[in-house]
Amino acid sequence: MRPRPQGVLLILCGAALLRIALFSELYLRYVKEGLRPYLVVSGVALVVLGLVGMISRDEDEDEHEVHDEDAQEAQEAHAGHGQDAPAGHDHNHNHNHTRNPRIAWLLTAPALALLLFPPPALGSYSAGREEARVAAQGTGTFPELPAGDPVDLTLGAFASRAEWDTGASMKDRTVRLTGFVTRDDDGTWYIARLLVTCCAADAQALKVEVRDADAPAADAWVTATGTWHPTGKPGSDEARPVLDATSVKRVPAPSDPYEKR
Repeated sequence: MRPRPQGVLLILCGAALLRIALFSELYLRYVKEGLRPYLVVSGVALVVLGLVGMISRDEDEDEHEVHDEDAQEAQEAHAGHGQDAPAGHDHNHNHNHTRNPRIAWLLTAPALALLLFPPPALGSYSAGREEARVAAQGTGTFPELPAGDPVDLTLGAFASRAEWDTGASMKDRTVRLTGFVTRDDDGTWYIARLLVTCCAADAQALKVEVRDADAPAADAWVTATGTWHPTGKPGSDEARPVLDATSVKRVPAPSDPYEKR
């Protein structure tokens, strides 16, 4: 049984899907939690298709071998009667066996890499180039924050209140934000997170500028505690999400790195 690149490629891709979706939580780097069953089904389907394709090819090769044996016997029979053997058979047979160039095996390399080394979640590079405003439609008064300080907020909630809340609901409150670090060339740094609707392909960046604290390394995950720093009238271009930090602590990256709509 000689493995074929097409079948091996399907099996490797299917195994990679099963690895990230069935045997780990790595799929959360790329899609929302609700899509897990679809990834598992797709992975199983790819593996099955790869195996079926390889088995079918082996059966075809067995048929070709039987045909070749019959042709060889016919050739010997013709030779015994002084007749020329049919021309072109060996050429076509060899051609069929070389239809798939060896270079096709190179296609399995990316699939094998995906299986062994799943790509990381999107980080500061994406955030710096896909900054998006995610907020309520128009200005207005937001509900009061829960009692007790510090209040844990998502970056989306903090940005919405900072940019659109005419009631200044975050005034004199201590909030706590968690995300990864991204920096501008001028030294300004942000705590960031990516917002997804379906998967990493539609990710939009949420960024909150952090002041009064030294910037950790880019892509490091941190929890920043501090107070909202007003920057302009709600709804204006000057109104931006800014945090005056009282503490910044390194934290492990969460298994699900994205914020959800």
